[in-house]
Amino acid sequence: MSETLTAAPASAAIVRPAALRASFTVDPIAPAIGAEIGNIDLSQPLDDGEYAALRTALLEHKLLVFRDQDITAAQQVALGRRFGELEVHPVFPQHPDHPELVVLGGDGHTAARENVYHTDVSWRARPSMGSILRCVECPKVGGDTIWVNMALAYERLPQSVREAIDGLLAVHDLLPAFGVRMTPEEREARRKAFPPATHPVVRTHPETGERILYVNEAFTTHLANFVEKHEVRYGFDFRLAEMDLLQYLYRQAAVPEHQVRLKWRPDTIAFWDNRSTQHYAIQDYFPARRRMLRATIIGEVPV
Repeated sequence: MSETLTAAPASAAIVRPAALRASFTVDPIAPAIGAEIGNIDLSQPLDDGEYAALRTALLEHKLLVFRDQDITAAQQVALGRRFGELEVHPVFPQHPDHPELVVLGGDGHTAARENVYHTDVSWRARPSMGSILRCVECPKVGGDTIWVNMALAYERLPQSVREAIDGLLAVHDLLPAFGVRMTPEEREARRKAFPPATHPVVRTHPETGERILYVNEAFTTHLANFVEKHEVRYGFDFRLAEMDLLQYLYRQAAVPEHQVRLKWRPDTIAFWDNRSTQHYAIQDYFPARRRMLRATIIGEVPV
């Protein structure tokens, strides 16, 4: 049964309940994460009430899904800009008229490589607030995407693990995932432009105050201060213990109880909070094609 959004949850203090006036519906699609939004036309500019209500729904559900949204590339850019400044990705191909739109998907000759649990651009000093992804062309079968609630993943960690990771810092790097696409000269230039970024292993959501497990196997390479925080008997101890801990933290994204799985259709749009989620694009459809356009909203420095 649909619910009509009329008030903000207590955690979303950024939005005053009086500002929320929207007629769209919100249907949760999994207990952990995700809601489908109905009765809304994203080709039209959002008024202040719709914007505030959608932002509140995003904070609560972390992933919003919109079906049958036949919008143009320019309208997708405008929608993204309603929520903040858009980034231009330094590696992925871009839309010819809108560099803010990343073009994702294989060409029928080379399989796409987004099939790893990750948080978009965590290698930036200011990772993204969120992403708006539109399906342009979908395979008839396969090509689903999984999203993970990483606030829930942190909440369900054993207390001993939460104590062990308190105060730890993780290093996030562009090159391990994207360097294979580059020439040596391009790798050197990207390294100068985007040096590794260090972020808390557990970040605090700037709008809800939630604690979020913020490491991912695509971009997190190591812990910056493990030795400072943990006792070491022998020189090799710290490296083995550090990697064991990181591997354990990576695996939390793969817990089904933390997830939702979306089946795409053409003109489906997914809008997710990149600060509190990870996702995995399932590569089970090659050599069929799945073409997507993504607008990414610049976020804050994680704390």
